[in-house]
Amino acid sequence: MSVSNPGSRPDPRQWTPPGETPPGESSTGSGTGPYRPLSRGWGTGPLVVIWTVALVFALFFLAYAIILNL
Repeated sequence: MSVSNPGSRPDPRQWTPPGETPPGESSTGSGTGPYRPLSRGWGTGPLVVIWTVALVFALFFLAYAIILNL
């Protein structure tokens, strides 16, 4: 014998036909929240640090290769 619990909520996936968005997810969009203008990207400070570290690494390995060939 099957007993149904009147206090339990039915599964919403049973109401949604295949290929459609369930009702709980259809109201979410990318336009939510306050407007924030786009930033221009990276500042010059972090880029200078990244390029300096890359240059130091390149010079280190270049010097190391030259020393190994001597």
